[in-house]
Amino acid sequence: MKKVFLAVLMAGALMACNQTNNKKAIQFTTDGADIRFKKDAFDFGKIKQGESVSHRFGFTNMGQSPLIITTATASCGCTTPTWPKTPVLPGDTGSIAVTFNSAGKSGLQDKQIKITSNSQPAESMVHLIGEVITK
Repeated sequence: MKKVFLAVLMAGALMACNQTNNKKAIQFTTDGADIRFKKDAFDFGKIKQGESVSHRFGFTNMGQSPLIITTATASCGCTTPTWPKTPVLPGDTGSIAVTFNSAGKSGLQDKQIKITSNSQPAESMVHLIGEVITK
């Protein structure tokens, strides 16, 4: 009887170990907020001088606290960022929209956007890169 009980117990344990959970779990990285961009650079290719280009930098809050973005500033007045003004909860996603106006610009461009938040580190950087062709 003991042998049968042990065999059943062992079989149950093995079956429990082989079960998989199909739900994808988020691996939170810190106790605080943690902004993680899907991609931190966007290459808009070549555009003609005077054209504008826009892109959304998607991110996820991988921390355990709400993410609060206080500012997003561009390296040039020709680039305008827009960011969420409400907290982004742990595991939720958001985006920072950036528009670059190429009026008066020419050649290779690397527009840097600095994001300040309660994440660690407190400052993150994304880039719009490409080339402006004169008319």
